[in-house]
Amino acid sequence: MQNEYTVRINRVIDFIDTHLGEKLQLADLARVATFSPYHFHRLFRAFTGEPLYRFIQRLRIEKAATQLVERPRTSVTEVALDCGFSSSSSFARAFKEHFGESATEYRNAVFGRESKISEIKSKTGKTQSKERQDAVLRGGYPESINLLIKGRNKMLDQKSYTVEVKTVEEMNVAYVRHTGPYKGDENLFSDLFNRLCTWAGPRDLLADPDLKMLAVYHDNPDVTDDKNLRVSVCMTVPESTEVSGEVGSMIIPGGKYAIGHFEINADQYEEAWNALYGNWLPSSGYQPDDRPPFELYRNDPKNHPEGKHIVDIYLPVKPL
Repeated sequence: MQNEYTVRINRVIDFIDTHLGEKLQLADLARVATFSPYHFHRLFRAFTGEPLYRFIQRLRIEKAATQLVERPRTSVTEVALDCGFSSSSSFARAFKEHFGESATEYRNAVFGRESKISEIKSKTGKTQSKERQDAVLRGGYPESINLLIKGRNKMLDQKSYTVEVKTVEEMNVAYVRHTGPYKGDENLFSDLFNRLCTWAGPRDLLADPDLKMLAVYHDNPDVTDDKNLRVSVCMTVPESTEVSGEVGSMIIPGGKYAIGHFEINADQYEEAWNALYGNWLPSSGYQPDDRPPFELYRNDPKNHPEGKHIVDIYLPVKPL
């Protein structure tokens, strides 16, 4: 029964993720979960540790924070409305309460941050230099900023990977989800995939020659606190596949993606992500789209002569 509850709560979280810009009513979300509105709010809090509307508000604020940086030519008001806030004033109050500074201050100061954004408060109250502000408005970074980022975030050499931009079809996947820190836990992903494969094996889903294994990252680790980070390990399945227990199902949206092709060691995933975001993206003419990014795994490292991980990182993009 607990697994059934998990499935229903995950279904609501998936619905919230894909409808953040819309009005989300308790009765509608309870209907998605097939619980009565009277009990649903308490059940949601018991399973997630957050009240329903605080959870929705946090996701909206964190999405807005990411868009303030990734869409530098979009006004604060447009970002607020796109993320589901009813007015710029309600957004301004919520944003300042969450981050300790206004959205404009946050956007101007972003390049000076060296640790998780949600833990940093503006100390000087000063805006960035004219050079940096102009760079943000152009959607790129001046060389001094590039050096700053490279010095702080280790990246793979540009010659060690390739990137292509292509349109991808949507994928129907089954998943097992983890909420909480995942960086540095070497066994977490193997455990999640083992649980998913244990479910899939008796259903003959692992024999599909077109099977894809991937991990979807629902939150921005530069914005969301570690304890709230969500990752779903997934495998592609036919649309008619019935899920049960801790296994849920969702559709990974199709569309245009920048796909980085990497062959890396187990400890180089962060360097690969930094290379895609910090080296390739600023000079690409693209900006990130709102869809979640994901990793697609192309091999079993145990079968590689050097133990390398062959992985594609899918970054959703749209024209700058």
